[in-house]
Amino acid sequence: MDDKINIDEEQIMVDGLSSVVSKEEGFRVAAIKPLISFDVLDKIDVRVGTIELVEEVRGSNKLVKLTVNFGDHKRTILAGMKQERENVKEIEGRQALFVVNLEPKKMAGEISEGMLFDVGYADRIRPVLAVPESSVPDGARAG
Repeated sequence: MDDKINIDEEQIMVDGLSSVVSKEEGFRVAAIKPLISFDVLDKIDVRVGTIELVEEVRGSNKLVKLTVNFGDHKRTILAGMKQERENVKEIEGRQALFVVNLEPKKMAGEISEGMLFDVGYADRIRPVLAVPESSVPDGARAG
């Protein structure tokens, strides 16, 4: 293992993969996942939608039910953000990125018709929404 160290971060090896740890925040940058082809990436349909309504999911201490407008239709998308924010209603009216071509999934008695993109959950830091830089039409595709 190379001992690459500077003031802000430290390069380390974990399970044979290189990772960077920020000394300031204790955050470790994850290793990059295996390569995929553009054909595989092209199959993922990521779209912008406006979160119109955030509701409780009865019996769940994690999930909230989002009603999301994609321009030509609305969908119900479940997101595990109840414990991540003091007020989950604060995201109502906000645009965010969603994967819209996942198979529907039943969770806590509700059906989710997609997945909210967020940044941070996989790294165990407080997640934030992945959002467009400025307002775009609902249903606009990413990529």
